[in-house]
Amino acid sequence: MANLEGGGINNNLDDEEKLLTEPSGIHHHHQQIISLRNVVKFFLLFIGITLSSLLLYHSSNNNPLQFFPNHSYKHTPSFASDSNYVNTNGSAAGNLLHGNNSRAANVSKDKKQKSKLEEVLEKAAMGDKTVIITTLNAAWTEPNSIFDVFLKSFRVGNQTTSLLKHVLVACLDQTAYSRCMEKKQVHCYALTTKDVDFSGEAHFMSDDYLKMMWRRIDFLRNVLEMGYNFIFTDADILWFRQPFAHFYPDADFQIACDHYWFNSTNLDNSPNGGFNYVKSNERTIQFYKFWYKAREAYPGKHDQDVLNMIKYNPFIKDIGLKIRFLDTAFFGGFCEPSKDLNLVCTMHANCCIGIGNKMHDLTMALDDWEKYMALNGDEKMSRPQTWTVPRICG
Repeated sequence: MANLEGGGINNNLDDEEKLLTEPSGIHHHHQQIISLRNVVKFFLLFIGITLSSLLLYHSSNNNPLQFFPNHSYKHTPSFASDSNYVNTNGSAAGNLLHGNNSRAANVSKDKKQKSKLEEVLEKAAMGDKTVIITTLNAAWTEPNSIFDVFLKSFRVGNQTTSLLKHVLVACLDQTAYSRCMEKKQVHCYALTTKDVDFSGEAHFMSDDYLKMMWRRIDFLRNVLEMGYNFIFTDADILWFRQPFAHFYPDADFQIACDHYWFNSTNLDNSPNGGFNYVKSNERTIQFYKFWYKAREAYPGKHDQDVLNMIKYNPFIKDIGLKIRFLDTAFFGGFCEPSKDLNLVCTMHANCCIGIGNKMHDLTMALDDWEKYMALNGDEKMSRPQTWTVPRICG
């Protein structure tokens, strides 16, 4: 016991002697190192908290869907989206390698697709970089169907034939693209979607119909990002006169109506997404992104219904978007036909479901127009010339 106790005392004394005999500079140096480490740890902790806060702030300010109550945003693929990746060998390293290769392949494919689109846009554009765009699938390009009536309206319209060279047809399937290429006077672009077949007639509000409508919105956003203005027109719209004189020069986004309340700035107008004129600028690009993402807040709704909901949203005012609604006297449809053929620019087969019904009444509208064009000037002006349609539609 004495030896154990003595050993303990001697150890303590030895330690004290070491402290007493250790040079003071070395001891002080140890303290500096400890102090410096604490400072570095604190600094790194401070940087980490600051960066996290900045990322959180940036994320919240770049999420337009914050304007929708109780909606949590999740990323969804856009026009130039990556494909889903599959792990071919089950290993983490293999999955990473495969993912990188897939991403590289998709980036290359996206660039090629965008390059082709830019090429077609450049060929179709007017001097101010405006393009007339429509979208079609196989069902609408059947011989003697909607597409043929659409093209004929340009040829029998008043000074509209020259506009055909500015028409870009975005084809949603291979059949539509092949039939489009047979028409020499328009430009064709293959807007196909992986694992989705848009070739059949998409019945109103079916899953395929909704996918087709939202695909269109995302595509048009891409056109704006490339710096091109566009007049989007559904293919079930007849073009009888050039519309440019009736567009508002100060508007970013102007759109036709199912029902018009005689005031181009009244948000209570009922817009129809089948015809709109949009200028390419930062406001319209942000708006189309917002519109496309808003489908998540209103699942099961098509683009026109969602537009009716978001047109009152504070985000629209925040980005400074100028919206104008187009008078049905010039841009009419079967919902609210133009009253006078002396004024009409376009006629839309809206408020009409089914290709057969649309074809019937559009053909009658073309007959009305051709009879009107056969009149002499005095006969045209002596009394307002009007329509015999809608007959089945409306």
